[in-house]
Amino acid sequence: MSFRDLPIRRKLMSVLLAVSALMLLITCTTFIVYELLTFRQGMVKNVATLGQVIAANSTAALAFDNAADAAEVLDALRAEPHVVAAGLYDRAGHLFARFPAQAGADGLPAELEADGYRFERGRLVAVIPVTQHGNQRLGTLHIETDLDALYARLRLYGEITAAVIALSLLLAFVLSRFLQQQIAHPILRLAQAAKSVSEDGDYSVRVETLGRDEVSQLTGAFNQMLAQIQQQHRELTDNAARVREQLDRLNLLHRITRAIGERQDLPSIFQVLIRSLEDSLAIDFGCICLHDAGEQLLSVTSIGARGVPTATALGMTSGAKIAIDGNGLADCLRGNLVYEPEIAAVSFPFPQRLAAAGLGSVVFAPLAVESKVFGVLIASRRAQQGFSSVDCEFLRQLSEHAGLAAHQAQLYGALQQAYDDLRQTQQAILQQERLRVLGQMASGIAHDINNAISPVALYTESLLEKETGLSANARRQLETIQRAVDDVAQTVLRMREFYRHRDTDLTLAPVKLNQLVPQVIDLTRARWYDIPQQRGVVIELRTELAPGLPAFMGVESEIREALTNLVFNAVDAMPDGGTLSIRTGLAADAPSRVYVDVIDSGVGMDADTQRRCLEPFFTTKGERGTGLGLSMVYGMVKRHSADIEVESAPGRGTRMRLLFLVMPQVDASPEAGAAAAGPRQRLRILVIDDDPLVINSLRDTLQGDGHAVTAADGGQNGIDEFLAAQRRGQDFSVVITDLGMPYVDGRKVAAAIKAASRETPIIMLTGWGQRLVADRDVPAEVDKVLNKPPKLQALREALVECCASSGAKR
Repeated sequence: MSFRDLPIRRKLMSVLLAVSALMLLITCTTFIVYELLTFRQGMVKNVATLGQVIAANSTAALAFDNAADAAEVLDALRAEPHVVAAGLYDRAGHLFARFPAQAGADGLPAELEADGYRFERGRLVAVIPVTQHGNQRLGTLHIETDLDALYARLRLYGEITAAVIALSLLLAFVLSRFLQQQIAHPILRLAQAAKSVSEDGDYSVRVETLGRDEVSQLTGAFNQMLAQIQQQHRELTDNAARVREQLDRLNLLHRITRAIGERQDLPSIFQVLIRSLEDSLAIDFGCICLHDAGEQLLSVTSIGARGVPTATALGMTSGAKIAIDGNGLADCLRGNLVYEPEIAAVSFPFPQRLAAAGLGSVVFAPLAVESKVFGVLIASRRAQQGFSSVDCEFLRQLSEHAGLAAHQAQLYGALQQAYDDLRQTQQAILQQERLRVLGQMASGIAHDINNAISPVALYTESLLEKETGLSANARRQLETIQRAVDDVAQTVLRMREFYRHRDTDLTLAPVKLNQLVPQVIDLTRARWYDIPQQRGVVIELRTELAPGLPAFMGVESEIREALTNLVFNAVDAMPDGGTLSIRTGLAADAPSRVYVDVIDSGVGMDADTQRRCLEPFFTTKGERGTGLGLSMVYGMVKRHSADIEVESAPGRGTRMRLLFLVMPQVDASPEAGAAAAGPRQRLRILVIDDDPLVINSLRDTLQGDGHAVTAADGGQNGIDEFLAAQRRGQDFSVVITDLGMPYVDGRKVAAAIKAASRETPIIMLTGWGQRLVADRDVPAEVDKVLNKPPKLQALREALVECCASSGAKR
């Protein structure tokens, strides 16, 4: 048992005894230490006196080298019982005589130590010089004595100390036992009284107060506290029945509130309310009436099953009207709970009707929302004084909850409709936001991809234009490569501008679906023909192209890529083979629209998959799919102000239809063609880029057009090359520079060149070209911006335009 768990009497006793023992121990220890130090000093003094006597008597023996006399002198030490050993050494430090004489020399030191007295190895060692005439040293006396006398005195002191402590503790125990009664007894009585209160619940216990000390004050406060607790306990006991009744009513209120909260229509809410009152509150008649503010009438809406006979007798069946006069109903409609304990004593018409049906008391509780009463809850019993104050308060709280539940039910229908509308709007906004975020995310890689395909685009276009000896098959393959490069460029652009509405200055061209479909078939042949056959799967292709289909304005590469994605999805939906159909025609419901269908006989989609199939990153292909194909198709559809229809069912395949509005064609500007058709000048061109492949492809292409091309790797090298040529008097006709370059970018290059020569035109060729134009972020020093990958014709037109306006030198 720990000290803190001991009874208070034992704690007080332990404290008194511990303090007494500690004080005695400190006192005795101090006395013993003092006595031991004094006794040691006395021993040293006695040994010193004895040694001086022996040394004085040994001078003659040492002077005449008489060992026998020296031994006889040492033998006088027998009179001192505590001398253990002694030795007389000559001037050279050799042992001359010893005591006792028969002892060996092993107990004496071989070499003498310094003169003096030391306690070591449980002995007192004295080294005393033997001198003659006061200053002539003849030898040394070595004496060793035991400490038995010291130990004996120490034992004696210990016995005395133990006896004193024991006697003192006995006296302290007797005294403390008497004194602790004065402190512990009142506290123990308090503890016993508290235990009696806690275990027996007897609050009438009191503790006698003795004296005026702090314990007596504590006892008085304890008695006063018990008196207050006894009074409160009496009050709580008196109110217990009422509290239990209130708790029962609160529990009933909770059950009814939960029951009506689970309903969303007024009739069921009112019916649950009345039925619960009949079962739990034992009312004899209950109904709910709604207020018609226009006609100042109450309309009976719901009646309890137990009160149906009474309602029939009163003429208050469902739908009946009750006039509002100066009775309690009027006061209730003002928001007050009305209790009529004796209906027969009320002279107003409606209470008299209730009294005629045998009812003795009634409560009118208002049903209100935001201080506006819309109905009345009527609860009645046959007995007079039938409702207590607790019942009335319960009905008041219940009517408030019922009013809120009814109001929520009225709002539920409108909220549900608003929620459905909001969900559809939210899905549309979320779809657009996902596509926009995807475009922003993909924008970062557009520059690198455009750089990579720029050489392919330039060399392909140059070969198609200049190599007249190409075979028909080679030319067709190069044209396919050119279309694929154009599609990649447009894809990269759309990855950045993924779901922007089409800009008004977007270049549109007539698109003929019947010419586009064969190109898509050629581009996708490997997916629907070659690869399935390697797995032993056959996909049959069917085309139904409506003749005489009108063209519409759009971006051919975007539409071609969208159809390619639809074909890929259709092939993936037929892992075991099937039929792939591509069909074009005029929409039956709107002849001004043309459509193209991509139909497969594959696994199909359920309703949830159809709803989400156009979302970015949603895929049913697992790790094989990216979830971007249909979302990019959707982006293209929105940019062209077109529509997409999805028709599918599990096991019945899928039909994807794109509908485009036929619009008047926009003729190409004759000025643009004229600008490109003019005679070509031989120009000195400086090409600045950090990509070697782009530099080489631009240099080869421009040199093929007869221009003198100088290439510079990086922005700073381009500036240095321009300034060096200027110093040589060999100015460049035009400068073509990239935008994104390390250390010195295209903006700094343009600024440096314009600072050196304002007349030199600058063309910025960059993968961010269209973004610069759209964001109006074109540097002021740049005369023309072209997007990567460059089109050869667009590059030539830009050179003609810039050099013509500046009068560039050849």
